[in-house]
Amino acid sequence: MAKATETPTAAKAATKRNRSAAETEKIRVALTERRDELQQEYDQSITELTELQRDRLADSAGDDDADTGTKTLEREQEITLANNLLERVNQVERAIDRLGEGNYGWCERCGNAIPVERLAAFPSATLCVSCKQLEERR
Repeated sequence: MAKATETPTAAKAATKRNRSAAETEKIRVALTERRDELQQEYDQSITELTELQRDRLADSAGDDDADTGTKTLEREQEITLANNLLERVNQVERAIDRLGEGNYGWCERCGNAIPVERLAAFPSATLCVSCKQLEERR
């Protein structure tokens, strides 16, 4: 008789692990490749940032306040881009962890499935479209 009163949430929890091992491995490979691409891009940006910083220090003789301000702004923008890449690497690593836990593709807030289209566009998504919209409104 208890089965007749099973809640939809319990049914969702039971279907969370219906992904086959082959599907899981395919997703894991795609996420790992993406993480490696982003990590390589991040490493390259850090190398370039270091080289540019070295060049700027050597070539700063005779700079006025405007030149110094421009160089500082450019450096801050480059650092921001590198930090954004690192954040994306962390998001993909978190998605790989969630995949291993069996939670990948399920909203962290409401527990509903994240649409395949959203995961295709943003593989490290942790919220469904509705929950993400609510978060962005706050």
